[in-house]
Formats: sequence, C-alpha cells, structure tokens
Amino acid sequence: MSFKLDILAIGAHPDDVELGCGGTIAKEIADGKLVGILDLTKGELGTRGTPKIRAMEAEAAAGVLGVMVRENLGLPDGFLENTKEYQLKIVEIIRKYQPDIVLCNAIEDRHPDHAKGSKLASDACFLSGLRAIKTDIGFGNQEAWRPKNVYHYIQWKGIEPDFVVDISEFMDVKENAIKAFKSQFFDPNSKEPESPITSKNFFDSVDYRARDLGRIIGVDYAEGFTSERYVAVKKLSNIF
Repeated sequence: MSFKLDILAIGAHPDDVELGCGGTIAKEIADGKLVGILDLTKGELGTRGTPKIRAMEAEAAAGVLGVMVRENLGLPDGFLENTKEYQLKIVEIIRKYQPDIVLCNAIEDRHPDHAKGSKLASDACFLSGLRAIKTDIGFGNQEAWRPKNVYHYIQWKGIEPDFVVDISEFMDVKENAIKAFKSQFFDPNSKEPESPITSKNFFDSVDYRARDLGRIIGVDYAEGFTSERYVAVKKLSNIF
C-alpha cells in the first residue's frame, strides 16, 4: 500500500537526513505536510553500532520527526555507485510515493557515499519522469513521476547554501532525532572505537552551525540547502 508524499528525504546512511535537514522536515510536518525518509544503505560499515541497532535507531528517529514512512534499500555502504540497477530502485520508490520535493545528500562531502548518493538520487528523480522506463513493484506498471524540485542539504563540509530555512522552533526536534542514534554520536560512557562523528565537538557543531546560519538571516537557527536550478519567488515580499 502506498500514498502520496509531499516530501521525500533521501540519505546515503541512516542519520544523514536527521543531521542534514531534520529541522526542516519537522517544520514541514508541523505545517501539515506528509514526509517520508529513504535510507540507501544500512550503514553497515560504521565504526559503531550494527545494521540491526541502526535500523532500530532509525525508526526511533522517524518517530521523533513524525514522518509517515521510512524505507531502506539495503544498498552497499561505502560502495554506492550511480548504476542503472541502483537508479531503478530509487525510481520505484519515487513513483511509489510521488513526492513533489526530494531532499538528498550534499553535492560534495567528506564521505564518498554522500556525493555519490546525491548524484544517484538526483539522476533517479529525472529518470522517474520518463514514461519509457517501466517499473513494477507488484501492482502493475507504475506511473511515471518527476518531483518538481530537488534540493541538497549540507553535511560535513561547509558548502555555501543557495537558500536557508528558519528552523528556530524545531531545533530541539532535530537534536532529539539525532540523539535517537545513540550508537553513532558522542557518549562519554561508550567503550567503542572513536570516529570523527563520535566527538563532542561534532555533536556541538550541529548546534553552532545551525546557529551561525540563523545568525546570518537574523533568526536563532537555520538549515542550508543547494538547488539544482533557480529558486523562484512570486514577489520580493516573500523573502525575509
């Protein structure tokens, strides 16, 4: 059974979406939008945790955000490639939920899966609109569907955004969703190996980077995005 989503957020790994655009998702859901998350891999190469643990954490985080659905394609962590096989798997999900907006990984980042996942998802969004490409997930041929907009959230690297979203009222929801991934981030009691994302500085950076983007636009917290095409407004007064 499927239903139409307003927004589909895609991440190479469980927790990418929460870190990159958790506040924006929470804000859209509070405004009545239907949002789903698609994780491309199970994060099985992560320094901490296991695929089973991360799957449970992902469900907990989805509950915090209030998303309608969360799916995982089970593609190989660390070895994402922009292949026809992987593109079609994402096309099936896009056609299943018919989102108007897709949010996906940063266009460039420290982890190679992020940029690869970004391009993979973006290409799948285009291909999903081609009628000549046939897909069937068990209910007959799927209808071709192309999202109206594809935006990329920002992750490890400080990419300059094309636009920012005020998430001041939803920063706490974002942080609580991130904290649901207990195995992945700062824990002073953990005996597992350290990694760049397990430091206190990294977790603190979620706050201070959002605070800095907010400072620039005159609010408390914000998230930044890059766009593949011009972001249009009907009139200048829509911009604050």
